[in-house]
Amino acid sequence: MVSTKVKLWTVDDYHRMVETGILTEGDRVELLEGQIIEMNPQLPPHAATTQRAFRYLDRLLETVAYVRMQLPVTLQPRSEPEPDIAVVHIDANEYGDHHPTPNEIFLIIEVADSTLLGDRQQKAPIYAKAGIPDYWILDVNTRQVYVFREPTQAGYQQQETVLAVNMLLAPVAFPNIAISLNQLFLQNLP
Repeated sequence: MVSTKVKLWTVDDYHRMVETGILTEGDRVELLEGQIIEMNPQLPPHAATTQRAFRYLDRLLETVAYVRMQLPVTLQPRSEPEPDIAVVHIDANEYGDHHPTPNEIFLIIEVADSTLLGDRQQKAPIYAKAGIPDYWILDVNTRQVYVFREPTQAGYQQQETVLAVNMLLAPVAFPNIAISLNQLFLQNLP
């Protein structure tokens, strides 16, 4: 049997691939743990939930944070995911010279319809290793929110599942701001 080595890419390698045209804006990919991963296509419930959650959080947090939708965050040295929502520090340059890094990220939210397993088993460890203090997954199928907190190199130490119906949850960074979980989801989904 022949042994094959896998080439793992760095964020710098990934950026060079974009700069030279090897990867283009039309490529729906993200860098996860050194591997260039094709992103899943979005079905309407995923897209609509992402848009609704973005609009709600953008209005709610407009004076304390930027809310970014489906834009990269840089987790050196080998990950540059594009989370559905990233709540980040306000930046006077609007992140024109870099993508947000872990010390600028308050909260990351992924929206899951068919990606729940990957968001829990692949992305959660990456976000925990990077020290992201607050990671939520919105499960559009069950209207549940998976909340991950207390990051370590081994993963998140605190994990809980919350039903969105009439529940309020405050982000770690903003304990005095109550987010209505019900407002993150479309009302007409089962």
